[in-house]
Amino acid sequence: MSKDFIPAAKPIVGDEERAAVDAVLLSGMLAQGAEVAAFEKEFSEVLLDGRAAVAVNSGTAGLHLGLLAAGIGPGDEVIVPSFTFAATANSVALTGATPVFADIELDHYCLDIAHVESLITEKTKGIMPVHLYGHPAAIEAYRTLADRHGIALFEDAAQAHGASLGGRQVGTFGDFAMFSLYPTKNMTSGEGGMVSTGNPEIERRLRLLRNQGMERQYENELVGFNARMTNLHAAIGRVQLTKVGGWTAQRQANAAFLSANIEGVATPTVAEGAVHVYHQYTVRVGGDRDAFAAALKDEYNIGSGVYYPIPNHRLPSFQRTEDLPNTETAAREVLSLPVHPSLDSEDLDRIVTAVNALAKAGA
Repeated sequence: MSKDFIPAAKPIVGDEERAAVDAVLLSGMLAQGAEVAAFEKEFSEVLLDGRAAVAVNSGTAGLHLGLLAAGIGPGDEVIVPSFTFAATANSVALTGATPVFADIELDHYCLDIAHVESLITEKTKGIMPVHLYGHPAAIEAYRTLADRHGIALFEDAAQAHGASLGGRQVGTFGDFAMFSLYPTKNMTSGEGGMVSTGNPEIERRLRLLRNQGMERQYENELVGFNARMTNLHAAIGRVQLTKVGGWTAQRQANAAFLSANIEGVATPTVAEGAVHVYHQYTVRVGGDRDAFAAALKDEYNIGSGVYYPIPNHRLPSFQRTEDLPNTETAAREVLSLPVHPSLDSEDLDRIVTAVNALAKAGA
């Protein structure tokens, strides 16, 4: 059995991506242009059932601009999970609005809908669930809840390219949705984000906001940003888009093997009607989770990740005092094991052997 280090994540960039970047370099058209437009069209067709897609230079920019385009600003509240990457709450705060932190459920680590509803006030303008680890949140129920209260629904789909619920792709439920294209995501453009929307006015405002408020050069309609994606990044993304379906199938096969053979820790569950794309394969470890992770590396040369050890509401940047018991449990117990498409059968066997041995030993 190979003892080479098994990383927790492994971006895949091949000859096709390099050739695509070289073609852009040779063209001399490096900034936002035809490659970006083509990437938006293809992303829409492959992952959004034709819904409009707007490319930006990062996932965080996508959330920020999406919220601004949807009219979120000072005095507003948007309900978000605390158990997620900080960009979710940061993007709300950057608009001048207030992120209101809700608890999660522990089956899929997504927002707890009952707790969300209890937090809705006259200041609430939106709810932003996160499709965490690649599992879709209960987005149909959130759409119903948002409509009942007359508020907006936004999707943080940073980790959920190709995930679906009830046969409908994530990113097509909310007033807008954001997909991250960071290197460790299920597909990448090197860096970047894609924002989807079915609202023509939000789409237009997104395109203005990413480009200094301009649709036509020097005719600035509003105060905007430079959040454009380059043709170089789009060229990488276009190639990756042709591969993400196969990579997702391999992630799902790897996850199925792990779930069928791992014992002693709580393995991921999948909701009825949901398609999980396993950006992360996240288990819950009783006892000392950090010691378990250290032993995986030191004794078996296997990497892992803890996403997220400090809930957002306890970060120095927010310093809130909400009582979120499921969030605290998850932050204390979660551990993400390798599930990426580069794993081979020996890698998977070693992961199973290691986890089972450490769980049995109580590490």
